[in-house]
Amino acid sequence: MPDADGATSHEVPGSPAKTSRRLSVGSGLTLAIVVAVALGGAALWVAVDRSTTSGHASAACGPGTPKLSVQGTGQATATPNLLTVVVQVDTTGPSATAALASDNAEAGAAVAAFKTGGVESRDIQTAGLSLQPQYVYPKGVPILTGYQVTNSITATLRDISKAGATIDGVVGVAGNAVQIESIGFSASNPNGVEDQARARATTDAVARARALATAAGRSLGPVCSMTDQSEMANSDFGNDALKEAAPSTGSLEVPIESGSQTQSAQISLVYGLEPSRHHAAR
Repeated sequence: MPDADGATSHEVPGSPAKTSRRLSVGSGLTLAIVVAVALGGAALWVAVDRSTTSGHASAACGPGTPKLSVQGTGQATATPNLLTVVVQVDTTGPSATAALASDNAEAGAAVAAFKTGGVESRDIQTAGLSLQPQYVYPKGVPILTGYQVTNSITATLRDISKAGATIDGVVGVAGNAVQIESIGFSASNPNGVEDQARARATTDAVARARALATAAGRSLGPVCSMTDQSEMANSDFGNDALKEAAPSTGSLEVPIESGSQTQSAQISLVYGLEPSRHHAAR
């Protein structure tokens, strides 16, 4: 076969040229296999590494192994932006119909006063309604004297700056028929302050665990368990103080101060313990 210079050359089976080409192809296949094996080895290494880590955690948290239990506490403070007021309207009448009619008028006036104060309809709810007969017992014999209606209304005030004037308006229109049952402050989104308290409690627990492990000449292993023992609760304004402050006429405004609320959290952690690096090296 002519070469590039026009000369004729003869290839002999097994000649260096053909052999070189075959080796080149073979080298390519070998390289591909090596890469595949390398990649497979990496995947295998990752799997073994994860398995080893999981097994290590299981061993450190297993029965009979030394463990450390700690508790951490944390607090977070926020300013409430909601005020929930529960008022009770009591009326009486010689008949059930008359008592209900009287209560409807007084309760309607209270609801209208809430709305005048800026409370929306969706934030006003009837919490309870009861109708009870009233008796007297001369010589132990019951005699019906009339009926009493009790109507509880719950209102959520979203503008605390107007709360005093709003409550004063409700008391003013309903007069002696209305009584303030309770009042409480809360946050429209309490999750933020609760999460902050839990995070601080967890940080406190971790710091305690590290200090104790170091003092005992140990190193902290994996976290075997974590328990949230927090009991979140909203604080309430003193009802007695409010009843004393509530005016019977519309001439004064009820003093309302939201102050602040503090949420507390408690977290329990259980760690596995390992020998410290210093002791292991020795």
